[in-house]
Amino acid sequence: MASLRRIKKDVVYMVNEVISDCWMYAYLHDDGDLEAAGKIISDAIAMGEDLFDKINSYPREGARAYFNEVGKELSVRTDELFKRVSALSRK
Repeated sequence: MASLRRIKKDVVYMVNEVISDCWMYAYLHDDGDLEAAGKIISDAIAMGEDLFDKINSYPREGARAYFNEVGKELSVRTDELFKRVSALSRK
């Protein structure tokens, strides 16, 4: 089983990467949709809080499978956020 510290660091890293991409978009596109970028940042923070809640309240039985599911959820939800950031720059 991956350590709790490692999975928490992964969540923080991915949330920070999404936020960083949104800030980069805002910096490079002065005339862009900054409100949508702010919404993506809010969603990334909410995702991080939700995943931390799941991590901190893990079941003692079947913890390995539980953390594998949390890892998959992190990947899927982060991918969706990155797709939204990419769509901003295409407008």
